[in-house]
Amino acid sequence: ALIVVSKKVPQHLVPWLAQLSERAKTLLSLSSLSAPSRMHLYEFLSCVATAVEDPVARANFVADVLANALEIIESPPVKESVSSVEGLMTMMGIAQVANNPASATDPASVRQVTKTFTTFFSALNQLLSVGKRCNEAARKRPNGGIPVVTTTAGNITNSNFPDEGPISINDLAVNDPFVPLWPRILPILIRVVDVTLRLWHPEYQAVLLKNPIQRFVYAISDDEAYLAMKQDSSTGGVFGEGGTAGTVVSGWDRRDMNLAPKWAGWFNELRNTTFQLLGLLSGQRVLFAPEIAGLFPELVSAIVEPTHLRSMEHRHFTQYLKQFIEILLLACPVTLYQSHLSPILEPVFEHVVLRLQMSWKPVLDSSDSSSLKALTTPECDAAALVAASGGEQWYSSYYARGGQFVGDMQGVGIEAAVEKVRVELSRTFSDVLQSALALKGDWALVLANQAKEEQAVKKNDTSKLGSGPITRVGDSNGGRVNADGTPRGANDAAIEARKTLRINEMCRFILLADERVAYSLASAVVDALEYPDAYTCRRCTKICHRILEACAWDTRYTQLIGSRMFGKAVKAIVTEPKWMVGIEWDMINLIRDVYVRLVLGQTLLPGGQGPAMQQPKDPNNPLAFEQAKNADKPLIGGGMLCIPSDLPREIFAGLPGIGVETVRKLDAEMSQKRSAKDQKDALRELLRTASENLKQAEGSSPDGGIFGRANESEGLLGQNIKRDWVAGDKDRLLTASMVRKQEAAKAEEPTNYDSAGLFKLD
Repeated sequence: ALIVVSKKVPQHLVPWLAQLSERAKTLLSLSSLSAPSRMHLYEFLSCVATAVEDPVARANFVADVLANALEIIESPPVKESVSSVEGLMTMMGIAQVANNPASATDPASVRQVTKTFTTFFSALNQLLSVGKRCNEAARKRPNGGIPVVTTTAGNITNSNFPDEGPISINDLAVNDPFVPLWPRILPILIRVVDVTLRLWHPEYQAVLLKNPIQRFVYAISDDEAYLAMKQDSSTGGVFGEGGTAGTVVSGWDRRDMNLAPKWAGWFNELRNTTFQLLGLLSGQRVLFAPEIAGLFPELVSAIVEPTHLRSMEHRHFTQYLKQFIEILLLACPVTLYQSHLSPILEPVFEHVVLRLQMSWKPVLDSSDSSSLKALTTPECDAAALVAASGGEQWYSSYYARGGQFVGDMQGVGIEAAVEKVRVELSRTFSDVLQSALALKGDWALVLANQAKEEQAVKKNDTSKLGSGPITRVGDSNGGRVNADGTPRGANDAAIEARKTLRINEMCRFILLADERVAYSLASAVVDALEYPDAYTCRRCTKICHRILEACAWDTRYTQLIGSRMFGKAVKAIVTEPKWMVGIEWDMINLIRDVYVRLVLGQTLLPGGQGPAMQQPKDPNNPLAFEQAKNADKPLIGGGMLCIPSDLPREIFAGLPGIGVETVRKLDAEMSQKRSAKDQKDALRELLRTASENLKQAEGSSPDGGIFGRANESEGLLGQNIKRDWVAGDKDRLLTASMVRKQEAAKAEEPTNYDSAGLFKLD
């Protein structure tokens, strides 16, 4: 009831601010206060704080509310616990088990360790909870959360937006009362992140995996085991009939007086909270404040330390991307991309390439199906020996199983757990890139709003500004709405102007300005075109279109686009693997986009849409085309390669049954007929011919699982009816048991494609 009142009329509670603060501190100091009641109290106080008009009084109130939590994380015992991995292991009761195994099940010991961890974790969680609510409230203020710059905090190159640079904490605190607390929180947060990630290093796994109790530090929780095996909770969830409680640590679950099944959940909570705090640090823009500059190098060394990145399990790295990296990309001011994004994105994206390649290699090769299963208890001793040696052998097996240790689990869950984290990793990476390139999420809505306004102006119909999509009829209440139907705020135009600036600069920065980031990003996306997951593949085709729009004109990209990207796309269509069914048109559209931009001197609308626009020949060079006027504007179509490349032609000419003359006819047809339908039909016919010839050369073979060739009723190339629609995603997990049905192990695909080596026949 109090929370409802505080949300509806918080201003009526402001006169009693002092009394509320004192009473809150008294209640929060009570050990008998339950965790849910404690969180409800923090939510109530956060709502009251948003109604305080005076920024100083508001910040002081929040500081008073969180005084106990700050005192806990700054206490000597906590500082000692997070000063080293050994200290963390002692706090969690892990170290004691080495010499006294009985301590893991001793009731007094379990209660003490549980109380110690809960006190520390609750303090971090309280800071996160209040910080999030303060940030949400700041964005709802009349100015939309745009900070008012009162002091010069650095060189702002864009005078139109003085807030697009480093802003002092005092200025940020005008909107958000939580930010003044960060100088006290961040040093502890850095230590927690560092020691938590360090515990997963191979040298620690080599020791703990050998111990029959300590090894469960690395196990998944019963809840994660349930999610890997079940799709709903209709049977009662983890603890219900058929649930997974007591399967990871045989006979024990987190409700029992045993530390072993508790560790997995504790580390999940601790890791999630610290990653979310890093995201909050970025979202509140404190990460870019001058007062934090002295801590920034230490923070970077903790969050992108190479062994930290390599040692994270897939489930950890997915959270890291989603809860921190994505928010960092969207929140960083444009003037700080080089100074604040490059030191983080360069090592992260370079690592992503390695992690994805090594994770999907066993699936693509299918030479050893055992490597696709999670680590179980009987295999721990052998794994510990491999961990002790470290190096490529350890990480190869580690990524093949996604880092998953499922303890005493048996059955299909051993394989399902690995499949789940593998596809989640790929999907999360593609989603983060889509958000950063304005292909989905908040930034995509900005572009949709701009397109909507342009249409209204073009048709001289302002009524369109007050209407949303068909599914949101009646939501506008007569006012202007966004393209998704949500109402627009008074300051949305100013906010979108800043987002537009970031959208344009982010595209240039991560695809052109920073070569290390650009190469890693593009390589990872191109590689993902052959991963047997429809969700990932379809999203990566959209990212490839954006790469083409921004970079097709740059000769540094010609080899990657004309050979690797084009080769993988063509191979995916001609070989017709079953997992590709339903997304063939997406891939053909990508093939068209590459071919017209690199070979024919044509450009397309964003996303490879619309008719091709032919560029005239360069009057000074008959072998070249004039560059498109929108070459530096990828969001409205981008440019093309002025001097045509023969790489795509060579790949086409090397296809079975396709020669140079056929490619010349294709060029002539696509130059004369430039509509999307005509060009895609021409490409489809050529690819169909190549596919039929390849099929005849292969001969008949049994079903090859998801890599087996789709039959005529499934695949696009075998259908007589030409269609321009694409079936919806089949976003379900594909288990390795399906992969093992394929006829034989595939030969490893060469890194560099050539016309003769793209398709190797036995």
